[in-house]
Amino acid sequence: MFDKLRKVFKNIIDVATTRTITDKDFEELRETLLLELIENDVAYQVAEEIIEKLREIIVGLKIRRASGNVKHLMLGKLKELLLGFLSSLEYFDLIREARNNSPLLVVFLGVNGVGKTTTIAKLGYMFRVNKFKTLLVAADTFRAGAQEQLAEHGKKLGLPVFTRPYGTDPAAVVYDSMIYAKQNKFDVVLVDTAGRMHTDIDLLEELRKIVRVTKPHYKILVVDALTGNDAVEQARVFNEKVGVDGIIVTKVDADPKGGTILSVSYEIKKPVIYVGIGQGYTDLRRFDPKWFVDKILQ
Repeated sequence: MFDKLRKVFKNIIDVATTRTITDKDFEELRETLLLELIENDVAYQVAEEIIEKLREIIVGLKIRRASGNVKHLMLGKLKELLLGFLSSLEYFDLIREARNNSPLLVVFLGVNGVGKTTTIAKLGYMFRVNKFKTLLVAADTFRAGAQEQLAEHGKKLGLPVFTRPYGTDPAAVVYDSMIYAKQNKFDVVLVDTAGRMHTDIDLLEELRKIVRVTKPHYKILVVDALTGNDAVEQARVFNEKVGVDGIIVTKVDADPKGGTILSVSYEIKKPVIYVGIGQGYTDLRRFDPKWFVDKILQ
C-alpha cells in the first residue's frame, strides 16, 4: 500500500540529507520531483504546492545542517505539511450523525465500477453492528441488475432493501423510501444511485433532482483509488454539478501509489471519511489523516 509514493518521499529526504541543496540545485530537481509525484496520482496543483513547500524546507535546513538530525527534522516538516492540509478539512462521523438525525438520509454518488454498491453494503453492516435499524434503497432504476445486486447484499446482511420498478423516477423512489422509513422507524437510509459516466448530463440532472426533492443529510462520493486522475476529475464534476459532503476511496489496499486520497480532497476541499481495504463487509476503515501520512512517510 502506497509503496511508490513512499519511495518518492524517501528519495527527497535522502537527497536533502546527503548534500547541501541551493536554490539552483532545487530548480534542477524540481521537474523530476514534479513528474514523480504526478506519476503517483498526485494532482498537478497538489504536486506544485508540495514542491514549493519542500523548497522552503530543504533549502532552509542547510543553515542548521550541523546542529542536529536533519533527517528527523525533514520528516517532521513533511508530516506537518501534509497533515496541515488534511486536518484542515471538516470531518464528520456518520455513526454520530445517525444518533442526531432520525432517519439519517445518505445519498451515494459515483460512476459504475468504483465499488459504490459494495461500499453501501459495508456501511449497512457497520450501522447494523452499531444497533441502527438500516434501510438500503435501490434508486438506480436505469442499469439492469442494479437492484438485484443491492438486494443480494441486503439478503446476506439481513437488511431490507427498498425498490420500485425499473424506469421509476429515482427521486420518487428516494422520496417514497423516506416515507416508508419514517413510518417504520428506521434510523438510517442509505441510497444507491445510478452510476453512468460523470459527464452524462441526464445522470447529473437526475442526481440534482434527488437532492432537491429529498434534501439528504449527506452526499457521499465513492471513487476508486486505482483510477488516479480520473477520480480527481469525477470529484470535481460531481462536486460542481451535484455537491459532495464527503468521499470514500475504495481499493486502497491494492493502491501502490497513494496520490488519489490526497488529490481528491485537495481538488474539492472535502474530507475522505472512509477507505475500502478489501472485499469483506468489515473491510471499511474510517480515514485517519495521521494513519495516511505515517503510511507514506514511514
